[in-house]
Amino acid sequence: MGFKHLFKAALNWTSNKKEQDLSLKVCSKSHQVKIEGKPILNVSAAKAFKGDPSLYNPEDLLLSSLVSCHMMSYLYVCSQNGIEVLEYSDSAEATLEVFADGSGRFVKVKLYPKVKISNSDQIKLALELHQKANQLCFIANSCNFPVLHEASCEIA
Repeated sequence: MGFKHLFKAALNWTSNKKEQDLSLKVCSKSHQVKIEGKPILNVSAAKAFKGDPSLYNPEDLLLSSLVSCHMMSYLYVCSQNGIEVLEYSDSAEATLEVFADGSGRFVKVKLYPKVKISNSDQIKLALELHQKANQLCFIANSCNFPVLHEASCEIA
């Protein structure tokens, strides 16, 4: 049996009638997420869903969680295999499908990690370890859609 960890977040939203567009009967979707001991996170709906495009949205945050968790899992498996990672970057994409009834779901996330390592003899292994990182990633393991990888690796 594994360890269990509890994470908590609080959300606050207030109807601000000054910001509401009463002609469209749309209220503000901006709100705050608070996690104890951390700065407040101002969030809204995505622009496509009439949110504030200058704020993070839940879709941004889900994709950010996947990118971040994969990188940390990848750095872990590289350290376990003696690979020195010098640089890591990613430019991920998430595909959201919205249905006629207004529901929706992510159907795919694709990560494009670019890694720079110090030893040219380890490029093949460094590329293969993305699969192991995906198997360890807490966030990817919690998703009901595929998290794919198109990784590249070069010598720094």
